[in-house]
Amino acid sequence: MNNEILNLEPKPLWKHFYSLTQIPRPSKHEEACIKFVKEFGEKLGLHTVVDEVGNVIIRKPATPGMENRMGVILQGHLDMVPQKNSDKVHDFTKDPIETWIDGEWVKAKGTTLGADNGMGVAAAMAVLEATDLEHGMVEALFTMDEETGMTGAFGLKPGFFEGDILMNLDSEEEGELCIGCAGGTNASVKFKYNEVDAPAGYLAFNLTIKGLKGGHSGVDIHLGRGNSNKLLNRFIKAIHKCCGLRVATINGGSLRNAIPRESFATVVIPVENKDCFLNKVKEYEAIYRKELSAVEPNLMMEAVATDMPLKVMDEKAQITFVNAIYACPNGVIRMSNEMEDMVETSNNLAIIVVKDGEASVLCLLRSSVDSAKADLENQIESVFHLAGADVVLDGQYPGWKPNPDSPITKKMFDLYKVQFGKEPKIYAIHAGLECGLLGGVYPNWDMISFGPTICFPHSPDEKVNVPSVQKFWDFLVETLKNVPVK
Repeated sequence: MNNEILNLEPKPLWKHFYSLTQIPRPSKHEEACIKFVKEFGEKLGLHTVVDEVGNVIIRKPATPGMENRMGVILQGHLDMVPQKNSDKVHDFTKDPIETWIDGEWVKAKGTTLGADNGMGVAAAMAVLEATDLEHGMVEALFTMDEETGMTGAFGLKPGFFEGDILMNLDSEEEGELCIGCAGGTNASVKFKYNEVDAPAGYLAFNLTIKGLKGGHSGVDIHLGRGNSNKLLNRFIKAIHKCCGLRVATINGGSLRNAIPRESFATVVIPVENKDCFLNKVKEYEAIYRKELSAVEPNLMMEAVATDMPLKVMDEKAQITFVNAIYACPNGVIRMSNEMEDMVETSNNLAIIVVKDGEASVLCLLRSSVDSAKADLENQIESVFHLAGADVVLDGQYPGWKPNPDSPITKKMFDLYKVQFGKEPKIYAIHAGLECGLLGGVYPNWDMISFGPTICFPHSPDEKVNVPSVQKFWDFLVETLKNVPVK
């Protein structure tokens, strides 16, 4: 077990992050982590509560002489995104994360690292445990199931907190202060189809697209990375026309909020079209590599012979379904007019599963403009209704409207400039921070979000920059010391 990150600075933060890597905590399976954080607070003798949905709330009194400062809520989420490379053997519900240090970066071996949001949780724990920091009253809010539904934020009730300032520790670029975020909607599509006997005189192949970078469907959606579901579907549509390809099963993507990196299908081809089909696999791999050469250098597409399936999709249903996937909007829909270089509206065509007479499609829509999100909902609903599918739009959560004039934003801007000799960037993010929901429950909160530099969250390439963690910690400590007077 590799624990070399325990030697990194600041040691109090890395100590707690290491502990989190040893506790399985994928979304929907945070029980052990909830228990761990609850016991942590109780061992410190601090007021500790687990609410009815599983959020952990810990309160620490102000240090002597700081009782007149505004109360601060340090907030992070306990769950992590469980993504791994296809050749990595790892059970996220049982196995610890294997970390390693690569120069100035901490990474995981073949899996997501969990720095999103383990870094924020570890920082809050370090503040709660510290005996040498100056701060007013500190309350820590550790939410559960942020990544797959913001269940903890949705379930938070009023009356738990006394503080006035929420510091969300879930941002991913040191030197930036986030003051707004996009809202989101889940789109779930169900499409029934008839199965027919696999035709005689055909050969079966397992078709794979892999090697894509994937990434966070909000933070990374503007990078133009390949969507394995879209690429696979494009190939299926083209090869059905020229080679008579028929679909038996499809399994693409794994999480709504992760750009799909791998997609798989079992398909059948007339024997006489075998060479044509295999040549087309090579041809489309070359096309995709050329189109995406700057962002997907490791893209691979392959077809491997397999046993004939018993059933395939009815051909008419296949054509209808493939056309609907082709027409479904994906990626950046519109850039923001208000915030420079920020995506306003996007969709991630995240998961496709076709088997046993039912096809399902899961998308995550995001927008910082409610009317634009509603318009995108209608577009996606219309596309799949034309295909005869059932569409459910749910899990809606609000965005967080930026307030550049908020007192804590102004205070932290000035503190950062003095502490590090440069101005921090003020921005809003095209991702679903919990602040929109939390601010709805506690409308008095003045909110801001910041954190260390984390690259490629929601993918096995996730990594956190070690020097940025020290700066993040130093800035957090200085901010707590200088929180405004009540």
